[in-house]
Amino acid sequence: MADPAPKIVLGVTGSIAAYKALDVLRLLQKAGCDVWPVLTACAAQYVGPLPFRSLSRHPVPVGPFAALDPTTYEHIGLADGAAAFLVAPCTANTMARLAHGFADDVLSAAALALSPSTPLLLAPAMNTRMWLHPATQANRQTLLDRGVQFIDPDTGPLACGETGPGRLAEPAAIADATLRAIGRAP
Repeated sequence: MADPAPKIVLGVTGSIAAYKALDVLRLLQKAGCDVWPVLTACAAQYVGPLPFRSLSRHPVPVGPFAALDPTTYEHIGLADGAAAFLVAPCTANTMARLAHGFADDVLSAAALALSPSTPLLLAPAMNTRMWLHPATQANRQTLLDRGVQFIDPDTGPLACGETGPGRLAEPAAIADATLRAIGRAP
């Protein structure tokens, strides 16, 4: 019998780069992964849940718990059995929330509910000044110290018109790093 497809939770946060998460989803599927998307409320303002649901064939929780069925523990279900949890794009806000253990939306609560042995990968995307800000770099270091893996942003033109580090890494690089994290060479 073939091994089951590894479950990858794909967190998507509020960045103009959110549309690239659909490419990451497809690349992980092509590599044999079962991808389970979860969106922050802000991410859903950039790319709605419908394309993620259509491609993944899974329900796509969005935003805070108030919008969910109160009889379920969707954040626990997302974390259960995950081979990895990838957040791409990951905003400065979400990095700070994860660094400090906030869990008031489905994405951050699911990340907090992960087994400590499950890889958590973050692919940041933000303005250069936000990426280089001491608070963001301190949050990054806190997360690195806890074993979180980063797919560092690229340097290049940003949506705001500036150029510098902060551009989301290419979808293929994000998918490759995720596959390496679960022991599947890209």
